[in-house]
Amino acid sequence: MAEFVSRTEFRDAMARVCAPVNVVTTNGPAGRGGFTATAMCSVTDEPPTLLVCMNSRSAQTALFIDNGRFCVNVLTQEHRGLAACFAGQQSDMDARYAAAHWIGLPSGNQALADAIVSFDCRMSDARRIGTHNIFTGEVVDIRARKDGHALLYFDRNYVHVPTQAGSFGG
Repeated sequence: MAEFVSRTEFRDAMARVCAPVNVVTTNGPAGRGGFTATAMCSVTDEPPTLLVCMNSRSAQTALFIDNGRFCVNVLTQEHRGLAACFAGQQSDMDARYAAAHWIGLPSGNQALADAIVSFDCRMSDARRIGTHNIFTGEVVDIRARKDGHALLYFDRNYVHVPTQAGSFGG
């Protein structure tokens, strides 16, 4: 069996994988928090479950775990500034939230009012693997809109992929 690839090789290869940009939020007894993530995916549809990854060095880890809930907000192209803000460009959490309009959800979480889709989740598992925490959450509510184009991250940059209805390939 071959040795593992280096951290740099892996990071450079993953930079070539296009991913939607999300702001993951939490709100509850432990307080309000949020971060930008591209590491998000569905796990299963029975029960509807998502996972998100957060760097384990984040000071917000305990906040998310203690609240036991999170909301994944899929961003549009118009949210580049918000993505940067929640990625750490703005350290003050109140200022991060002041940069957009939020809707209160029955769970107590807040959803980005103009996100393409927001998945409100009850945390079902949290575990650390290597440098990251993996949060798994059962989806308890969904807010979605019918328009907008996802903000994507590719080659360490935000990108826009124009869409043409009904066409595939070149």
